[in-house]
Amino acid sequence: MGNELWQESATELARKIRSGETTSREVVEAHLERIEAVNGQLNAVVEVRAEEVRREADAADAKIKSGGPLGSLHGVPFSIKVNLDVTGYPTNEGCVTLKDLVASTDAPTVERMRHAGAVALARTNMPDLGLRINTESSLYGATHNPWRRGITAGGSSGGEASAIASGMSPIGLGNDIGGSLRNPAYACGIASIKPSRGRVPQGNDTALIDMPIMSQLMLVQGVLARHVADVRLGLEAVMGAHPRDPQSVSAPLQGAPSPQRVALVPTPIGGETDAGVAEGVRIAGRALEEAGYEVEEIEPPMLFDSYLAWAELMLTSLKVDEELLFAVIDEGGRTFIEYTDADFPPATPESMYRMHQSRYRVAKAWRAFMNEYPLIVGPTWTQPPFAHGYDIESKESAQKVVELFRFVLPANLLGLPAACVPTGVANGLPTGAQIIGDLFREDLCLDAAEVVERSVGVLTPIDPRT
Repeated sequence: MGNELWQESATELARKIRSGETTSREVVEAHLERIEAVNGQLNAVVEVRAEEVRREADAADAKIKSGGPLGSLHGVPFSIKVNLDVTGYPTNEGCVTLKDLVASTDAPTVERMRHAGAVALARTNMPDLGLRINTESSLYGATHNPWRRGITAGGSSGGEASAIASGMSPIGLGNDIGGSLRNPAYACGIASIKPSRGRVPQGNDTALIDMPIMSQLMLVQGVLARHVADVRLGLEAVMGAHPRDPQSVSAPLQGAPSPQRVALVPTPIGGETDAGVAEGVRIAGRALEEAGYEVEEIEPPMLFDSYLAWAELMLTSLKVDEELLFAVIDEGGRTFIEYTDADFPPATPESMYRMHQSRYRVAKAWRAFMNEYPLIVGPTWTQPPFAHGYDIESKESAQKVVELFRFVLPANLLGLPAACVPTGVANGLPTGAQIIGDLFREDLCLDAAEVVERSVGVLTPIDPRT
């Protein structure tokens, strides 16, 4: 690789722009050229804001010349998943049916990135309403994994991960209710953070449905990038209370010192785990151990209960709005929901009462466990990324897909932070680890992720491979 600007980290780009080594306009042009060169092979970027981002970059450069105050990401381009409001652009969530739903305001995370000085480069692909973990959109088509064409980039923030891994964007925004920041980070070999519930504000003015209970409890907004330091920088830019999100809170990112003890979970209960995936987790464990962490292979309590509670909360909540959802999403999304619909009885006040009691019992058990093991390190997916269409090939294959992302679910159920970091390559595809911390301890997750990254190295950007 040469020293081209599209290969640089967001942190390094911000430094170079501030110091005058380069300009925001030059950085933007490098990324626009990279999109032109590789997006045709990946279909990750679905809207390019070429003229707008050039104007924003020129304004950023003028601000440097005028000597005004600069944000932490001043002049750095960023990409945005198409389910986040961007003023003047449709928040179509990948759906043909929502292609004309134009936003009149920015989503809080987009607003915060702009406030940090970043310039909005492009929008990225996702499956309809984010209801598959394979990025195939009725409006835009399928996004390919840059490591191997025809393989999923994960979902639902799959366009973001593919774009970042291939150098089309240095940093981007996505969201996560069932691994949607972590699934694609794992599949494409980049880093991400799923923050604690309430850490990062959310809320689109274009939303068709007011925040349903599953989203109030389990949905979060977050950041993806190639470098863990960039993920931290992005999180610092977007976090904190916001007037449009009543659940958002301002809390310091740096917490009190904590014992460096890790529970390592290479093969979590509830299904099979690929040997290469398990070895990727153990690679992370060895890196942490070499850095002075105490690492023990031990499984957190009530793990299977957490899977069931997530599924019941998610599926019973979806049932309430099923008619609207099925009118909006494509056939693939409907098929995935139908194939993975568990046999929960119809929700009643009593069943919801019991489910929330179960969720509380899991949270209580995990809090006690994390008092002894402040970090839990395991897989994101327990299998390698699959071929496009496998998730809706049959009921059996759909159930296998649900099984492979089971270990992302406790963090959503309990509102816990979880960082993703690559751990290497097996059979031509990335492996990785998910690092879960206690509430509002993203700092511990990111510290550990940086240890792994220093040991393994940064795997991307890469040119798309066949």
